[in-house]
Amino acid sequence: MTRENFVATAWNNGNPGPSGAGYGLKIGIADRDRFFDRSWQTVTLRLAEQGLPRIVMVNCAKASFWNSTCRELIGKEIGRWLIDNGFAPWPKGTPPKFLFSPVEARLFDVTALGD
Repeated sequence: MTRENFVATAWNNGNPGPSGAGYGLKIGIADRDRFFDRSWQTVTLRLAEQGLPRIVMVNCAKASFWNSTCRELIGKEIGRWLIDNGFAPWPKGTPPKFLFSPVEARLFDVTALGD
């Protein structure tokens, strides 16, 4: 797999909770089509934080991930990581951005982008 990177944006469903539910990471259409495969059921994200990364498996086999409007990788564990690391909640209209680095098929390192 290529070592090129891409940027994703934090997302919430308008009613995120402290449990982490309602949060995710939104992938651009071109990046989704280039770095993800429709045959995959899940992808693994290594979410950067102090110490060891948080490992999260996320469903990418949903129709909503492959349509032209949604494209979010959604999971309570992503939400907990966003909250625990101070990325969420964010001021309206200014969700944080994250660098996705493909490691191998179905595995991505995810790190925060600075301002």
